[in-house]
Amino acid sequence: MKMNSMKSIKIEKVTLNIGAGKDQAKLEKGFTLLGAITNGTPIKTVTNKRIQEWGLRPGLPIGCKITLRKQKALHLLPRLLEAVENKLKQRQFDENGNVAFGIKEYIEIPGVKYDPKIGILGLEVCVTLERPGFRIKKRKIMSRRIPSRHRISKQEAIDFMSGNFKTLVEAE
Repeated sequence: MKMNSMKSIKIEKVTLNIGAGKDQAKLEKGFTLLGAITNGTPIKTVTNKRIQEWGLRPGLPIGCKITLRKQKALHLLPRLLEAVENKLKQRQFDENGNVAFGIKEYIEIPGVKYDPKIGILGLEVCVTLERPGFRIKKRKIMSRRIPSRHRISKQEAIDFMSGNFKTLVEAE
């Protein structure tokens, strides 16, 4: 039996994120780290809300992120999974088929050396999965919701990650 080509799953993007809070020194270290890991230029994320108790105001940079797509994402993801020993938990998958996991220390990523200027920093990795036809959600004219039968379920995402990247998904 042939598989429907519209049901095939692929990686849309891999996003690396470092939250620094108000600490601008940590933000600069994170900016340097993401550039070193990906050979790209990260962007700073800023606050939209004012939270007086935390000392946050609109426009204050509190983190940095970089988004990788296509071949760059496919080359970096196995190294990032190796940093967590190719083990993921079921709770790291959401109901839309996305995966998010944290790396406690960047030196666990193969090929990344310790930099004394940066120190020890952790980062968050988010993997977004998609199928052909997901463009209907993003297009400008006649955008539509993705039908429930075409969405990626949690189990399909688990099967994709374990089949393509040899990850072991543990129960809670």
